Amino acid sequence: MPPLLVTNRRFFARSQLSFQAVPADVDERPLPGERAEQCAQRLAEAKARKVFEQHSNAIVIGCDQCAELDGTFLHKPGTEENAAVQLARCSGQTVIFHTAIALLSPDGDLLCDSTPTEVRFRTLSEEEIHTYIKKEEVLDCAGSFKCEALGITLFEAIRSEDPTALEGLPLIKLHALLRQIGVNPLKADSQTL
Repeated sequence: MPPLLVTNRRFFARSQLSFQAVPADVDERPLPGERAEQCAQRLAEAKARKVFEQHSNAIVIGCDQCAELDGTFLHKPGTEENAAVQLARCSGQTVIFHTAIALLSPDGDLLCDSTPTEVRFRTLSEEEIHTYIKKEEVLDCAGSFKCEALGITLFEAIRSEDPTALEGLPLIKLHALLRQIGVNPLKADSQTL
């Protein structure tokens, strides 16, 4: 069985498949006129292709996530000030996170999918926003929060077909793609990695 390479170790660990993390350095800026869903899919595919260039004998999985509020991108804030502005904009609003995956098999076949997740923020006070930013490292997170940690306290509701999508990799859809190429960790006679 070919090796399994992923562009982000943190998201894939719970799959219980052996894998190697190989970062993919791609320009993550949206293209002019590009919607968040399109951008996430383009970047997931670009990351998978970048790793595949050097590891064409592997199964390569790229993932990316883009967030939007009222049709505008929510980028990684980079600074505490930007994070505070972004969270204040999200307060009382619904943000849509588009999480995309791209899987390249050793024969070069590309399989893609994406999962939207709606996050409804509760109304946040300025004090709550600043306290949250001080308690959690969110400057490299689209939307300025981490749902798998204290960020969950910022929400009223989350709606998604896949609870792992908001964390950055929709594992339900990923495993569906893996099964399409014969990889199933729950099947005794499946080729394991």
